[in-house]
Amino acid sequence: MQRVAGGGRMNGDLLVRNVLLVDHRSTPAAPAWRIEEADDPGRRAHAALRQQAFVVEQGLFATTDRDGADDDPRTRVLVARAADGAVLGGVRLGPAAPGEPDVGWWIGSRLVAAPGAPHGVGPALVRAACATAESAGALRFDATVQDRYERMFTRLGWRRTGSAVVGGRPHVAMTWPVGRLAALARATKGPLGGLLTGMHLGGAGFVGDDGAPVPGTDLVAACDAILPSMVERDPEWAGWCGVLVNVNDLSAMGAAPLGLLDAVAGRDASFMARVLAGLRAASTAWGVPVLGGHTQLGVPAALSVTALGRADRPVPAGGGRPGHAVRLTADLGGGWRRGHTGRQWDSTTGRSTEELRLIGSAVARTAPAAAKDVSMAGLVGTLGMLAEASGCGAVLDVAAVPRPEGATAGDWLTCFPGSAFLTADAPDRAVAPAGPATTATCGELVAGSGVALRWPDGSLTPALPGPVTGLGPATGDTT
Repeated sequence: MQRVAGGGRMNGDLLVRNVLLVDHRSTPAAPAWRIEEADDPGRRAHAALRQQAFVVEQGLFATTDRDGADDDPRTRVLVARAADGAVLGGVRLGPAAPGEPDVGWWIGSRLVAAPGAPHGVGPALVRAACATAESAGALRFDATVQDRYERMFTRLGWRRTGSAVVGGRPHVAMTWPVGRLAALARATKGPLGGLLTGMHLGGAGFVGDDGAPVPGTDLVAACDAILPSMVERDPEWAGWCGVLVNVNDLSAMGAAPLGLLDAVAGRDASFMARVLAGLRAASTAWGVPVLGGHTQLGVPAALSVTALGRADRPVPAGGGRPGHAVRLTADLGGGWRRGHTGRQWDSTTGRSTEELRLIGSAVARTAPAAAKDVSMAGLVGTLGMLAEASGCGAVLDVAAVPRPEGATAGDWLTCFPGSAFLTADAPDRAVAPAGPATTATCGELVAGSGVALRWPDGSLTPALPGPVTGLGPATGDTT
């Protein structure tokens, strides 16, 4: 029952009569203009507007405003079109270094509107450029704008970073704050500190680890649950990942896996068989037996796996110190899991048992001061957790991060990458070979907190402003 004006109540007949008063035969008004990625005629129209505005009228360039970005096939042009197809304005965006590898740093430029264009075309093009850059995997998006437009960009959320002179005229250097990395860390790990207050996780020196040494033994235990939505959508992959993530947790602590326990639930036996098929295949691939578990039918899909391993001297996540080099060991083979593009990289289903064991034992054979496997918090979020447990901050050299050709910087730094491990140790310490995986030094631990990104020009931008989990640094002797 709905309340109507005057305090009365609307019955079913009155509701029907009111709905029928709407004239559904009228055609909604067409938008005055739209923004789209430019085709060849659109690019030519944008180029003509640029030439007229920046060369003829403003004299910012002597003969042409074309540069290397126009010849880079990765450069995108967005245009605003009127209902009749006329181009009302446009903007250009693409990698900061035309012709060089895209490290996730993009530049917006050549924003122009046609004379008499409707109010709002410019701001709409800027907003569309920001969305396009982020969807293309950019983690930094900059622009140098004429100082008279600084207020407009500021209203749109941009921040001033400096001053510049172009064509003898004052300009302002600005950046669009890309919040993808911080948002992922908050969503996946932010609540942990508050939720786990009072628990003595892992014992002294092991706060922030994904596994935990079993007191009085050389055993290490780990446990992970797979997202129920993933179990429902892709049960075989969920079963495989139930083994993968637990083996990774043990491997990051330098532990050799001994066995697995699983708890699996689902609506019926046929669905359950698909989950267990993936789990069985992974158990065989790594050579780690399933020792037992629990099965429940007639309930929503769920899967959790517990793993046991053995390590004489477990490697903590909190053993790093300022000055330590950060290294990434990652298997770049494979590709995006079907249905999980941009989020889950499958580097393991095509590997042999020998290859999987070489990758998984790299931390144990290296024995670094600190290590952590890259989890659903992504590479940057995981580095933030390692730094937090170590009581310091970190700098990640974006261009030095090993990355497969099929992944943008934004996706690779935020996805679950299959088999990937971060380690921290003295810069002169050697790293053990990891079979088909690639290892590179890509940053360092520093005083402070959070994670900053270092770019090819040497500048730093904040990625994570402070601690990730709120669990605090690990304390105590790990020996």
